[in-house]
Amino acid sequence: MADFINSLPSLIGTYGFQILGAIATFIIGRWVAGMIVNGAKKAMQSSKVDATLSNFAGNILYYLLFAVVVIAALSILGIPTTSVVAILGGLTLALGLALQDSLGNLAAGIMIILLRPYKLGDVVELNGEIGEVTEIKIFHTQLTTPVKKTVYIPNNQVIGGNIVNYTEKGIYRYDMVFGIGYGDNIKQAKEILLDIMKADENIASDPEPVVVVGELADSSVNLVAMPWIKFEDHPAVVANLTEQSKLRFDDAGISIPFPQRDVHMFNAN
Repeated sequence: MADFINSLPSLIGTYGFQILGAIATFIIGRWVAGMIVNGAKKAMQSSKVDATLSNFAGNILYYLLFAVVVIAALSILGIPTTSVVAILGGLTLALGLALQDSLGNLAAGIMIILLRPYKLGDVVELNGEIGEVTEIKIFHTQLTTPVKKTVYIPNNQVIGGNIVNYTEKGIYRYDMVFGIGYGDNIKQAKEILLDIMKADENIASDPEPVVVVGELADSSVNLVAMPWIKFEDHPAVVANLTEQSKLRFDDAGISIPFPQRDVHMFNAN
């Protein structure tokens, strides 16, 4: 014990400056890293980079700089940093392999934020789900469906599939098929459907709605009504056009045929 106390001044003289230097390097390094990150975030914001992406990039940059500061402080203490860097590299590789799906979502999220195929408030169809975009995160996109279900879709599934944006252009065309009998008046049926659509306030007048003959089917002549609508008006338009067409067709004596087949029997004799 006495020998340790006697050697304490020499130990302080030998390692004290290294310890103080390491502490100073750590403190100053953290401060400099914070300044660099704040400057980078401001530069990205002035360049109108998305806030989610700028925050994420700022955090990644900070952790990288922090790792450099820690390694520098350890080297001042005389601790070999080569083994530390090797360990960190191995941990990074193992973590990357374990989280490869998450990293795929991360890369896809960055692409979505940069390319902007949709934004908050848009109504889109992603991976078979239709709803309003309520959140765009690095790893997933959140939709709220018309029946108020919340759906979380991984971003790699979004990028890997079709993206349908219903609100980007304001309105879109929704096609409805109405079958009439082969003996009915096609022109009269088309005029009835046009009158119904032109009287509906939820259907745009520009472009004008049209009705065309879409198919000569097995049991019916299929007319296709093509109104231009907003997504939020879709249920009301479908309900009104369906009900009014049935009532008006009945009044005009136009039939709505059901599938049927004629069977002809021949006597073998």
